[in-house]
Amino acid sequence: MDESDAGSDWLAGGNRRALAVARIHAAAAELFLERGLDRVSVEDVAARAGCSRATLYRYVGGKSALVGGVVAAAAAAVAQQVAATVEPLSGSRRIVEAILISVAAVRADPALAQWVTNSRTGRGDDYLASSPELGRVATALTGIAPDSEAAQWIVRVVISLLTVPAGDPATERRLVERFVEPAFR
Repeated sequence: MDESDAGSDWLAGGNRRALAVARIHAAAAELFLERGLDRVSVEDVAARAGCSRATLYRYVGGKSALVGGVVAAAAAAVAQQVAATVEPLSGSRRIVEAILISVAAVRADPALAQWVTNSRTGRGDDYLASSPELGRVATALTGIAPDSEAAQWIVRVVISLLTVPAGDPATERRLVERFVEPAFR
């Protein structure tokens, strides 16, 4: 569908900004899943969403804003699962469990698991690892004091376990308990 189609306003029936953002983010998520982060352009997303580049930039921004929005939505879904489980925990035990449950939740979601696999590029990994959205999620879930470097490190641990699995959950738990937990005691 093209936004210029006569007689159809694809933003009719609600908050124009919210509708546009949702539609553009959905198109971006589909394309990132299909092709990976590096092989998707703003033009590709606009075409998939049925809008012009100008509309995409007006409502969402550039490519980094697209990736950020898609990552934030995916992270929010995982974060809800993790938050409920780690809520009664504190300290380094909470950090270990938040990391391991996050990894398991991403792996259990077919779309997220495929997205992580298809996003395996230097730029894609760097973006995810330094994502402010994922850093905020890591800070909230682990209960660490706001520390952007510690949050980024936790995100990198999760990405590492997702992209280079340790073989089985017991081995991953031992690695996180041995090498991550002591840093937060």
